[in-house]
Amino acid sequence: MTKPRAPLRTASQLVAAGLVPEPQRLAIEEIAATYSIGITGAMIDLIDRADPADPIARQFVPSPGELLSQPDETEDPTGDQAFSPVDGIVHRYPDRVLLKLSHVCPLYCRFCFRRAFVGRAGSFHLGPQALAAAIGYISDNPAIWEVILTGGDPLALSPRRLADIMGRFREICHVRVLRLHTRVPVAEPAKVTLELARILLASGKAVYVALHANHPRELSQAARRACARFIDAGIPMVSQSVLLAGVNDDIETLAALMRALVEARIKPYYLHHLDPAPGTAHFRVPIEKGQELMRQLRGRLSGLCQPHYVLDIPGGHGKSPIGPNYLAESVPGGPYEIFDYQGRPHMYPLGAAGR
Repeated sequence: MTKPRAPLRTASQLVAAGLVPEPQRLAIEEIAATYSIGITGAMIDLIDRADPADPIARQFVPSPGELLSQPDETEDPTGDQAFSPVDGIVHRYPDRVLLKLSHVCPLYCRFCFRRAFVGRAGSFHLGPQALAAAIGYISDNPAIWEVILTGGDPLALSPRRLADIMGRFREICHVRVLRLHTRVPVAEPAKVTLELARILLASGKAVYVALHANHPRELSQAARRACARFIDAGIPMVSQSVLLAGVNDDIETLAALMRALVEARIKPYYLHHLDPAPGTAHFRVPIEKGQELMRQLRGRLSGLCQPHYVLDIPGGHGKSPIGPNYLAESVPGGPYEIFDYQGRPHMYPLGAAGR
């Protein structure tokens, strides 16, 4: 068996690997002083070194553009901190909470909305007291039906630690659903084992895994096998992607990504508009372009391949769908005008509309 490549975590390692030119070394070192760097061997193998605009490298190899911040960018663009009653918990919606178990990831996205907090020196996961307080908060709030395990990446934790956490959830009857947001199946496919699936299912809850993937090449054969281990064990998978300039902001790539996910038995769930984290403006795609891409997806692809195009309202006000609207009133109180997937208008009768 071929030994996997070692991860790259420093400017010097990126230069030595030929992924960053020597003249950019100082800029990358400056970035590394603020934001974590990490690219796993599995992801390094997917980079096309002959392509200076490679979409895999663009997601994970730091660039000098990260040193440029815009006035509308903030370290906490989704407002997590305002809705954190105890360390590790974000309680924004009545029936669900985020539990940020880990502050590390197997690889670090250059557009991450939590980039100011993940992977930094210090505690890499919730300590025993903080974890007990977070689990206690969930246990004391019977309205919480779903817990979303995030971070960082919850699957960066050891199997032993995950088993302990799953055992604690087994004792909380009102929590019925656990959802884990992760990149591990594409970043470190070998970490996804039948043992890991059994550990998650030992919670006694309905367990879902949400895979973060932004380009069809991330769904390598190894990644697909890793996802199949979860799915075959009885853990359904959904996806979340971020619409990123130079990565997936064309219809061919976006359609290929959604089809690749469905072929791997992963239901496309969210397509996120980019959150305004510091130094990420070079990844932004105009909302109007995102809406047009969604129109094209609707016309070209099966309904199974359709994600929800969503935006997190800054300040912690939650997600809202921002996809295109296909329905309009022709005149106030009159029949509706509805547009088909080719953009052609059609009148919809009042009676059929329930008016």
